[in-house]
Amino acid sequence: MKKIILFVSVAILSFGMEAQLKTPQPSPSSKIEQVVGLTDVTVEYSRPSMKGRTIFGDLVPFDKLWRTGANKNTQITFSDDVKIGGKELEKGEYAIFTKPGKENWEFVFYKDTNNWGTPREWDDAKVAAKFTVKANTLPFDVETFTIMFSDFKNDKVTLNFIWEKTEASIHIEVPTKKKTLANIEKVMAGPSAGDHYQAAVFYKDEGDYTKAKEHIEKAISLRKEPAFWYHRQQSLIYAKSGKKAEAIKAAKTSLALAEKAGNADYVKLNKDSITEWGAK
Repeated sequence: MKKIILFVSVAILSFGMEAQLKTPQPSPSSKIEQVVGLTDVTVEYSRPSMKGRTIFGDLVPFDKLWRTGANKNTQITFSDDVKIGGKELEKGEYAIFTKPGKENWEFVFYKDTNNWGTPREWDDAKVAAKFTVKANTLPFDVETFTIMFSDFKNDKVTLNFIWEKTEASIHIEVPTKKKTLANIEKVMAGPSAGDHYQAAVFYKDEGDYTKAKEHIEKAISLRKEPAFWYHRQQSLIYAKSGKKAEAIKAAKTSLALAEKAGNADYVKLNKDSITEWGAK
């Protein structure tokens, strides 16, 4: 019995030591976060090295689908809709698969990013964009597979894929002008209903009910559709200002809107406040 206990104890100890052991990864992971114009672009991939091997045409066969790196498929994320290789691509996450050739590379942006390597079952319906680019030959070897951004412009950037003596690039266009013009119009138009609402809540919490009242009334006037939470804050601001009649009126408006929206929490809050402020 003692031998069994000793054996189990040693096994548990060995497992714990093994679980804590960390060693360098043969293909370390990398994450690039880049702002292009006003768009966030993130690339996540694993970086294998040559280690004396022939890469393209051997380790990575020509004209065969490649995960574009090692381990999990390479993944790219866009915060806005973009254009790549002349193809429109919605914002979101994509796997990047490639078919390296002697002269050209085919790029495939795939909607399913959860693949260890290439997909077991390919689904053409998940192909968001596919195009071919010319591959370039470098006068020197690049030991470790590298993805990098270059040639920055306000509305575009180049994404380079480099390994061994080969380089292939794709061009990403981002909606910088559209976003900038929208921002300019928003700023020139002045604060929005939401801006005034947030200011009203801030001033209410700080005890400046005069400014809170100004902002909440402006917020309500700017909002296209009435909102029960706006009128709820208005009722609280009026109550804090000692204007019970106005507070009750605002609470009843909030109550009616909350009932219409089916928000039981705000229905109860408004009913409790109306009773607390002396209305029936």
